[in-house]
Amino acid sequence: MGGHELAAAAAATLPEPPKENLYVVLGHVGTGTFGKVFKASHTISGRMVALKQIKMEGEKEGFPVTAMREVKLLQSLRHDNVVRLYEMMVSHGTVYMVIEYMDHDLSGVLQQKEFEFTDAHLKSFCRQMLSGLAYLHHKGVIHRDIKGSNILVNSRGELKLADFGLARVYQKRRKSDYTNRVITQWYRPPELLLGATVYGPEVDMWSAGCIMLELFTKHPVFQGVDELQQIYVIYKWMGTPTLEAWPGLTSLPWYELFKPTEPIPNRFREGFKKWLSPAGLDLAEQLLSWNPETRITAAQALEAPYFNQESPPAVTPVGMSALEGEWHEMESKRERDKRRRVED
Repeated sequence: MGGHELAAAAAATLPEPPKENLYVVLGHVGTGTFGKVFKASHTISGRMVALKQIKMEGEKEGFPVTAMREVKLLQSLRHDNVVRLYEMMVSHGTVYMVIEYMDHDLSGVLQQKEFEFTDAHLKSFCRQMLSGLAYLHHKGVIHRDIKGSNILVNSRGELKLADFGLARVYQKRRKSDYTNRVITQWYRPPELLLGATVYGPEVDMWSAGCIMLELFTKHPVFQGVDELQQIYVIYKWMGTPTLEAWPGLTSLPWYELFKPTEPIPNRFREGFKKWLSPAGLDLAEQLLSWNPETRITAAQALEAPYFNQESPPAVTPVGMSALEGEWHEMESKRERDKRRRVED
């Protein structure tokens, strides 16, 4: 489908600008792939929604092709752990996606100090994330941008995957050639850092492993300042990969560029045993497998002993309804900046 056809398809699904204000904007809660995201309430029902703006500047064809892809994808997805697209709307020449409103995102809610998450709560978040990913991958969708600010949580403790701006549909029996300039750097798997362009849903599973560690440590674990340092930060925890464990390693385009001068030992279990249980460590290690071919799938991960044998069982953090305010990455950044100013 070319740009003109996409624009026409988009226009066909968009209602006329409303004669009265259907939604009242209550505040700015973040930034999506295409523009700002606002909290709003529906004037008749009072239902809270997120209005996700789609920027049109500089779009010769009208509606951005990637935004159209996100709209079509979200329209086809229905799962408890995937955010819902209610409708499309045009107001004063701006196009909005009207999406289910979620009170918090994972980046924000992990930084707040009011509500204490138990290991059972964190296990629930982990299981909900993997359940959403298992559904996407079953539907043939790679998310390609799993990170804390794209994982939303409501006051009932329900977790939903959001922001499908980089998502792609893939052929299940055949890996396609894509760009490796996807997935926010701290959550990007080693094969993409080493230049791979042929990949599938296993790239999301590495990101899920990063999120699993972040749930317990409360901060992103692999924080590199650039791509070169990023791979070294991973080496520091996971050790250097061997050819036995990852036979395709040396054929990756940037392997020579990132090759360490000497082997680095794996410190993963030693480094994270104070945060994760034994079965939790096993699952995180399988999610963070160097070799994408042996990395655990979302469906397999849901069957792991961590969820099905080891105590405590997962418990949805329903007590979050008592949490004051709303926590998104924006608020947690503001709080951090405020604390820094006080400390300075």
